[in-house]
Amino acid sequence: MQDGTLSIGIIGAGIMGERLLRAILDQSPPLVNVSGIWDPEPSAMARMAATFPQVPRLTDAAAIIADSDCVYIASPPASHLGHARAALAAGRSVFCEKPLAVDVAEARAFVAEAGDRGAVNFPFASSLAVATLMDWIAQGAVGKASRVTIEVAFATWPRSWQADAAAWLDGRQQGGFTREVVSHFLFLSRRLLGPLHGLSASVVFPETGRSERTIEAKLMAGDIPVDLKGSVGTTAKDDHNIWMLEGDHGAVRLCDWSVAERRLPDGTWEPAADAPSQADARPIALRRQIEGVLKLTRGQAHHLATLAEALDVQEIVEAILADGVRAAG
Repeated sequence: MQDGTLSIGIIGAGIMGERLLRAILDQSPPLVNVSGIWDPEPSAMARMAATFPQVPRLTDAAAIIADSDCVYIASPPASHLGHARAALAAGRSVFCEKPLAVDVAEARAFVAEAGDRGAVNFPFASSLAVATLMDWIAQGAVGKASRVTIEVAFATWPRSWQADAAAWLDGRQQGGFTREVVSHFLFLSRRLLGPLHGLSASVVFPETGRSERTIEAKLMAGDIPVDLKGSVGTTAKDDHNIWMLEGDHGAVRLCDWSVAERRLPDGTWEPAADAPSQADARPIALRRQIEGVLKLTRGQAHHLATLAEALDVQEIVEAILADGVRAAG
């Protein structure tokens, strides 16, 4: 760190890399700065030059690592561990997109060697709506928890705004909505209720080489049963999701990423008062993620998703996609 200012370098100039870059540039007052960005795709670097001319565009991943205190890895999943290991070997901290890797055994080995020097970008760790749910749960709105229900649905996959990354987002090796979206709600279940285990699942891959279109799974988060369903082509929305926790006193849920609601005695759902829209909530969560990155790099306690939590989520995700496979007839 120079003059006490943390420098974050960004590997990957896609949607996620650009989101964090914008969040860093929009800080007021600034907590960290951007040391540079790099992507192997020339068109991505050209877009960065046109959109963010003030941000250094470095020559390769090694240059990003050399010039940074913390490296944010927002490249496709197959490249995550190579960049992460190089950053840790250089004494940098790592903030990585999920999943950690495309191979669970490799992810396990990495987590064992990395210790507490890294974290994973699950924004629910910084979500205002999740904080509201936690407050309601603490106040007894649910009582003794009995069940979690997770439902996700998409008009198409990849979503319309992800078309530029469709080559890997719709592939069997790295893509699919279970890795990209369901993982967030599994993380939320683990963070609030405990480790994930006891999986049984089925999944449909209707087209050779392309990602899943339907999943169904049952598992446990701590001592609480979790029912999970996901599908493509079953909603007109780009992206629709619900995470719901029920108990003997009531229920709370998170709808479409950012709307916290609790069930009233008459069965209707009441949203949190003055809740921001998803568009307004995202930059708030990203700033709180940046605050966590600052603490991570300084060796302080932080609220970000740990590598161990991310590995637990990845174990379940990959088991859904592998152990529960069934092909369309």
